Amino acid sequence: MSDRKYRHRGYQDDDRDREPRREKPKTDGVRRYDDAPRGRGLGAPTKVTFRCARCGRDLVNITVMKDTTCPGCRSALHSCSNCTFFDTGARFECRKPLEARVESKTRANDCGFFQPKSVRDLGLSAKDGGGSKPNDPRAAFDALFKK
Repeated sequence: MSDRKYRHRGYQDDDRDREPRREKPKTDGVRRYDDAPRGRGLGAPTKVTFRCARCGRDLVNITVMKDTTCPGCRSALHSCSNCTFFDTGARFECRKPLEARVESKTRANDCGFFQPKSVRDLGLSAKDGGGSKPNDPRAAFDALFKK
């Protein structure tokens, strides 16, 4: 008996014409799209703001000290949950090298790495300087694909 599973012609024949494989250009592993759109809400009006992680209130022109609290919910603002470096997937839930874990992420602490987390407000309305309402689907679609 033959060692080949299928005896019909063409199966695993070495004499068939094969196209040479194309070499892929070598890169450093990072794709770069210089002219491509970046991120959600491209072209839509945005502003950078600091929000309370607990109640979501916009806090404008506020200096966060250790004892600063949110005017809306009275929670501490100098806490891990309001920090830029807070990451639940990182060691001690912080992207900075900490010596020990901070027990409560919502209570005030005296961490030296603290930076207030700034977020982009993508839901600006016409009175805030934007061109459309945030809940208008046609305006959102037009803002997404405008040049």
